[in-house]
Amino acid sequence: MPTFSAHDGTELAYHVSGHGAPVVCLPGGPMQASAYLDDLGGLSAHRQLITLDLRGTGRSATPRDAASYRCDRLVDDVEALREHLGLDRIDLLGHSAGANLAALYVGRHPQRVGRLALITPSVAAVGITVTGDVRRETALLRKDEPWFPAAFAALEAVMAGTAGADSRQAIAPFLYGRWDEAAQAHQAAGAEQRNNDAAAVFGAEGAFAPDATRAALARFGSPVLLLAGEVDLNSPPEAMAEFAELFPDAAFVMQPGAGHFPWLDDPARFVAAAADFLG
Repeated sequence: MPTFSAHDGTELAYHVSGHGAPVVCLPGGPMQASAYLDDLGGLSAHRQLITLDLRGTGRSATPRDAASYRCDRLVDDVEALREHLGLDRIDLLGHSAGANLAALYVGRHPQRVGRLALITPSVAAVGITVTGDVRRETALLRKDEPWFPAAFAALEAVMAGTAGADSRQAIAPFLYGRWDEAAQAHQAAGAEQRNNDAAAVFGAEGAFAPDATRAALARFGSPVLLLAGEVDLNSPPEAMAEFAELFPDAAFVMQPGAGHFPWLDDPARFVAAAADFLG
């Protein structure tokens, strides 16, 4: 398992799959081990994937300073990885909350990024609001699914602030295009891979400065792919299209029938879009 030292001495691990020019992949969660990304549906057949275990997750060490889990401070870990790899520029892929980290890295080191792929990204770093109405409209696309009544009731409870301990688990089917055995296994594994203490710090006060990040992204001239899942409750296509508009050169792709993990829902379609963009 290859490792490197972050600037504060924390030993960080990463995973390598495939061949060709590398793409650095940042996982979401937030603060979930990168194992859930696997080979992104077969994208490793087109590019070498370097998936980082963020500090305190997966095979990476726990830092001495828990405040270093904050998203803006994790930017230094990505830069340390680039230096370790000996690359002048990196192509960067961020999924979900990992897209927040990717956006902050672009803001701080724009000259170090070639192509940027944001897959069903979180919008916290750029301050886009996803309204309850948009989430309900997205959820209602699944109204014919057998699990829908219980999941929709749990969603309403979450949005009303009256959610019970099991409510977030109950809405998990909304994150997958198909709530089958593979999706259920993926969701169960993901829950075990997440560092909840680190996740509580990830978006703490001071982590994000949306106006400054938006201004930086507006100056970022390299190509960007923003890929949304049609039925993704977490990152609805309407918000994803708004995110894409923040960049001068962004392609917006909506994958039909996909949820928050589009490489699971239709690997061939996902890989075709991502590989075409990354080259």
